[in-house]
Amino acid sequence: MITPKDLAGAFAHNLDTIKAQVKGLTHADSVLQLPFRGNCLNWVLGHIAVNRNQVLQALGQPPILSEAHVKRYGYGSEPVCADGDDILKLETLMALLEQSQKTIEVALGRITPQELAKEVKSFLGSTTLGYFLFFLYYHETYHLGQTEILRQLAGVNDKVI
Repeated sequence: MITPKDLAGAFAHNLDTIKAQVKGLTHADSVLQLPFRGNCLNWVLGHIAVNRNQVLQALGQPPILSEAHVKRYGYGSEPVCADGDDILKLETLMALLEQSQKTIEVALGRITPQELAKEVKSFLGSTTLGYFLFFLYYHETYHLGQTEILRQLAGVNDKVI
């Protein structure tokens, strides 16, 4: 069974990978759009921040994003095709992800197995808090995989992992 410490470590590993994928990129690089259906790095990172917002809220912690940004980067939102007033800068997104990691680690450090086993209601329906958090981790890893090709879109032509 995955422990709260394991889960916190898994989220930390994802953040380390994100940092490696964005290293050397600019905000302008983050809004480059693929030539086919998909979304840019800025949207993917914003969407990961929305996902972490859900993790934090499930753990009883304050959100890192405003409702407007949750809507902008949430499920089904329009692609980010250019910079704009409603678009978070790459540096801001990375700072929010760093902040979320610190809070996730503290919150998971305090949680008990009994709390993880509690039933919660979410978009998944009724499930345990532990499974809900694991699902959100899985969802983050899905989008983490997209960052590799989006890094290459910026023309770096390198290998991070």
